Amino acid sequence: MRALTIRAVLFKGVGDLIPLYALYSLLFADHGLSTGQISSLFAIWSTTAFLLEVPSGAWADTVSRRALLILSGVLLTAGFALWTLVPTYLGFALGFVLWGTAGALVSGTFEALLYDDLAARGEQSSYARILGYTRAASETAIVIGIVAATPLYLWGGYALIGWSSVGFAALHTVIAMTLPSAPKVVSAAAVDELEEDDQPPLAYPAATDVSGPFARYLGMLKTGVGEAIRVRAVRNGVLLGALLFGITAFDEYFALLAASAGVATAVVPLLVGVTVLGSLIGSVLAGRTEGMSGRTMAIAVGFGGVLFLGGSLIAGLAEGRPSAVYVLTGLGFTAIGVSYGIVYNAGVVAGARLQDAIEGPARATVTSVSGLLGEVVALVVFAFAAIATTWWSMPIILAVLGATLLPIALVTTSWLPPKHVDD
Repeated sequence: MRALTIRAVLFKGVGDLIPLYALYSLLFADHGLSTGQISSLFAIWSTTAFLLEVPSGAWADTVSRRALLILSGVLLTAGFALWTLVPTYLGFALGFVLWGTAGALVSGTFEALLYDDLAARGEQSSYARILGYTRAASETAIVIGIVAATPLYLWGGYALIGWSSVGFAALHTVIAMTLPSAPKVVSAAAVDELEEDDQPPLAYPAATDVSGPFARYLGMLKTGVGEAIRVRAVRNGVLLGALLFGITAFDEYFALLAASAGVATAVVPLLVGVTVLGSLIGSVLAGRTEGMSGRTMAIAVGFGGVLFLGGSLIAGLAEGRPSAVYVLTGLGFTAIGVSYGIVYNAGVVAGARLQDAIEGPARATVTSVSGLLGEVVALVVFAFAAIATTWWSMPIILAVLGATLLPIALVTTSWLPPKHVDD
């Protein structure tokens, strides 16, 4: 268990030790891209992940999940290298295609690999805690990378930040090679049907009978999508996870919010780091909050929405007030950071509950369905920001996005799957 936890934490942590995270929005802007063009890049990113999310999940249920994670690291490394070597709109767009593909390969695959390895040990109850540790490792790495971006930018500009990111992505790929190749908890040949109390039995399609790789792939794809659609607890978990994941696409605009307030470029990473610190704390606490009820989570997410809305508006007040710019942005980003931590914690718990609810053989596929829907939500966020920038300032745009957490809170009570109870 200790070795598994360490490897999983290192894999996720090093994979996000990327200094480019802090400044890539400004990298695009400083190379002449408008807010609309930047939003279009984010849309390309999400569209790529959207198109590949579920197919890659079915692939992960058919072939070696560890091999897909290694391939993901290779593509991530290539994407950052392309950004550094070809800092144009086309170079950024192609880099996002590579990054989006890498993200699709990881999404669902890592969670399924981790859950199945724990299940093989009879330790499913540890999943939320370890997943929280891996998310915390990611957020810690992001904080370190963001803070490091300031001296790296001062010493070597965007070039040094870019090549440092390439190096860490390559190390992340090497660590992927050390992950276990866990057996599937439920083999396709062993499962015939999954029943829902108030629905007809959900018969799995030909995945249980086929032998060819492509036919097995199609069978897994149909099986996973079928479970995600027809089994209520799974469907609710898929939808809730998608909302909590997708809405956090607003974090792509944190750097632009700080810049619009008049903060110096070298300080932007520090303010963004405050929000990442919030998500880090939220992740670490997932092991303690995994048993929360749907009502408790709903109250927390609603409170987070109020904090996010208020923090965005407070940060926006700094514009045109140079004497108070750091006080107001500090207060605003602190409120946003607390909100981000609440939402992140809810997302980890919802993800763990979804894994417990899945009973079929296509675990990665089901998880990827949630990821796909999350990308749809992210695309809506990016489209909204691209259009709204014509009339509104960045603080107003983020305040509106934060307010969407309030209706999400309303559905959380009934959509959060029940907690797994050990036999």
